[in-house]
Amino acid sequence: MRALTWQGKEHVRVEDVPDPRIQEPTDAVVRVTSTAICGSDLHLYGVLGMFLDAGDVLGHEAMGVVEEVGSDVGHLAVGDRVVVPFGIACGRCWMCERGLQSQCETTQVRDQGKGAALFGYTRLYGQVPGGQAQYLRVPQAQYGPVVVPDDGTPDERWLYLSDVLPTAWQAVEYAHVPDGGSVVVLGLGPVGQMAARVALHRGASTVVGVDPVPARRLMAQRHGVITFDPGERGVRTAVGDLTDGRGPDSVIDAVGMEAHGSPLAETTQKLVGLLPDVLAAPLTEKGGADRLAALLAACALVRRGGTVSLSGVYGGAKDPLPLMQIFDKQLTIRTGQANVRRWTDDLLPLAADLADPLGVLDLRTHRLPLEDAPEAYRAFQRKEDGCIKVVLDPWADAAS
Repeated sequence: MRALTWQGKEHVRVEDVPDPRIQEPTDAVVRVTSTAICGSDLHLYGVLGMFLDAGDVLGHEAMGVVEEVGSDVGHLAVGDRVVVPFGIACGRCWMCERGLQSQCETTQVRDQGKGAALFGYTRLYGQVPGGQAQYLRVPQAQYGPVVVPDDGTPDERWLYLSDVLPTAWQAVEYAHVPDGGSVVVLGLGPVGQMAARVALHRGASTVVGVDPVPARRLMAQRHGVITFDPGERGVRTAVGDLTDGRGPDSVIDAVGMEAHGSPLAETTQKLVGLLPDVLAAPLTEKGGADRLAALLAACALVRRGGTVSLSGVYGGAKDPLPLMQIFDKQLTIRTGQANVRRWTDDLLPLAADLADPLGVLDLRTHRLPLEDAPEAYRAFQRKEDGCIKVVLDPWADAAS
């Protein structure tokens, strides 16, 4: 089959790899019809290469049609149309029963001291081949895949149930935005876009998005979000004016470890990335620092007694946090990988609603053949051509 593989820093390639097969009775094999590029994939593309091996198949947002099932996969049948959550969970362990599927005790990567295994996401999370491919082996398929209607609706109505929608929903849930309250979303990439829309859907009266990219701000404005460019002077004052001078009830950081405006951390990341993996991996895992501009802005913006919700990925072990400010302002901070299946029942009706209340059909800006994935990664990283969300078609011919 054809699959997108990591080859080195900012170097990915589509090549032939072996077809996946059933390895455990709880496995399924899915023929992938759509797979997306996530902002988290860019961390692998540019920063976390020391935890990857050449030839690793990337991607953790996928959906398709079931081709084969193991003997212990009860609820799936060949031919079912399914969305595959990015985290791999069993659904029956102590953690899963408490809605913490991202900490699944069956798939925890204990030798790395990490939570549940993830598709296409480094040795730290199990080195499970990802979904930017024509076929995907799905472990724990007795629980993970979500069956969706095979009714001719476009994949984009359902695809974001794999990651973007549950991550955004959890970000808002963790933000504890009061009914009629206010929230600022830092970063208007795919998760930030959906978090802003979810917050409005769930009753926030004031939703502000902050992002330097004009195309992202315009998309958010279409859905009722007030937007600011962080490079403009007076953003904090303007947000204060919208919130009775107190600041917002909640701030969602949808940016994470590669925030603009952190030059020292950015330089450090680049220098570490030049080291051999045997040196770079332990240095990053034990002593790495993130670009913290978004997190610091979140703590500064939120009102006293408010909540900061982190949905952007952080990986630094030695990040300096503004603990005096956090303590003085009496802030609550919630974070963590999305517990995808915990939120499925809330999100399926919204995705199915033909009125499209969350605007799932207004997120994808580019649909390209899988063969064009290397160019798509570059455009997404550089924010070129209005690129906000890329969906790849594994079975389409490469663009001429």
